[in-house]
Amino acid sequence: MASREHGMPALWPYPNVVAHRCGGTLAPENTLAAIRTGAALGFDGIELDVMLAGDGVPVLMHDETLERTTSGRGRVTAHSAAQLARLDAGVWKGRRWRGEPVPSLAQAVRLARELGLWTNVEIKPAKGYERRTGEAVAGAARALWQGAPRMPVLSSFSPLALGAAREAAPELPRGLLLQRVPPHWCEMARDLECVALHCSHRALTQALVRAMHEAGFAVLAWTVNDPRAARKLLGWGVDCIVTDALKRIGPEFARPAPPTAKRGLLQRLRRSG
Repeated sequence: MASREHGMPALWPYPNVVAHRCGGTLAPENTLAAIRTGAALGFDGIELDVMLAGDGVPVLMHDETLERTTSGRGRVTAHSAAQLARLDAGVWKGRRWRGEPVPSLAQAVRLARELGLWTNVEIKPAKGYERRTGEAVAGAARALWQGAPRMPVLSSFSPLALGAAREAAPELPRGLLLQRVPPHWCEMARDLECVALHCSHRALTQALVRAMHEAGFAVLAWTVNDPRAARKLLGWGVDCIVTDALKRIGPEFARPAPPTAKRGLLQRLRRSG
């Protein structure tokens, strides 16, 4: 983890490099195959997107519609979790991924915990489902990570979803996602009792990172795919970067695991693969 220039203690006890949508650009996003890909490349943490299926089950999905990443059509909320699981969420990425299903959050968490991966759960509500998505995802996360050594961080662009998550599982840490950083960022994050601000790396400056730290928040930067930019951000004291470029940034920046931990990871990958 990068050190603070102003001597403040670390605010982010999680990995400092995280695989975007589980496997970056190397695997079909938000799938079990992507989780295995991130783990196999040595990542200790992943980011994934969670939306509600039509029956209220949290599933891994980024878009409100199915066409871009699955063999289905229409809105995610018009399909049950069982219907979504029968779609092909891998073939768009290449023939080798054919048959990869849309996983539920429960399936993804089981695999991530088996592989020892910390997880940033982005709550991705469909329009009009903000509160119910935040509540459902937080409640599911509380149950799924029960007894885990490291809790996930729940993040969202939606203050409504984060507020509902806080009410449903106040003990789970939260991060406010920002495309642009508004003047009232501190008030927004404090109102939601967030531990971190998750900002587009293009919106950050060294002075802003320092101000966020001094206000008591960790800083996560997304989506950083240039190693030079990653080094600059970490040099500013950014606590975590999220990347799609797993082969360009991961091996260079991810903290190495002890040899015994690496052996255990390889054994778990063989069992799960």
